[in-house]
Amino acid sequence: MTKAALRTFDEAGLLDTAARLFRQKGFAATTLREIAQAAGVLPGSIHYRYPAKEALLVALMDRAIERAIAAVQTAAAQTSDPTERVRLGLRAHLQLLLSGDDGVYVLLYDWRSLAGRAREEIVRLRDRYEAFWDGMLYEAAGAGRLRPGVDLKLVRLFGFGAVNWVATWYSPGGGRTPEQIADVFWSYMALGLLPDEQRRDPAPAKLSVLEAPSPSSKEGK
Repeated sequence: MTKAALRTFDEAGLLDTAARLFRQKGFAATTLREIAQAAGVLPGSIHYRYPAKEALLVALMDRAIERAIAAVQTAAAQTSDPTERVRLGLRAHLQLLLSGDDGVYVLLYDWRSLAGRAREEIVRLRDRYEAFWDGMLYEAAGAGRLRPGVDLKLVRLFGFGAVNWVATWYSPGGGRTPEQIADVFWSYMALGLLPDEQRRDPAPAKLSVLEAPSPSSKEGK
């Protein structure tokens, strides 16, 4: 590819086209030739940057995660309250999921199509976004705003599992906006379902063998 062609190559447009086709046809069924034709470029122009279709998918997911981090950072920057930052971050995350961005859809569903080094790269990108959220949760815990002993990793896993699933059932005509859904989810996660008079900590986990008292420590021994 010539230097002039490099300067005029619409990489963002190529990624948008690839995301649209991956969403419509599925990653496995889409060829680089089809992407090139839809984007109005020669297949060799794509191969110059992305030697394999997997590399194109990794680039798409990298861009989607960058957009997600930027959206959540912008939303969380509106307040210094650590728990409010989490609530606003959830809003921004769900808004992006339901924005119709093909790249976000691909991020949610097509990463499983990868294997080997490409999959490792996607896991690294995903870990980066999860670490960003862990930072906000630990900030809230460090400020004393969360119940002691809460497993923050499980909070994040449960939270993403529930919020990401909204993309599969959400309907614009369903009566709630993405912001309202995010706020309701946050209220359930933060306050629970039970009224105050019925709320109590779950039974403590059983002691492991190493933690259990020895027989000789019982009364009367």
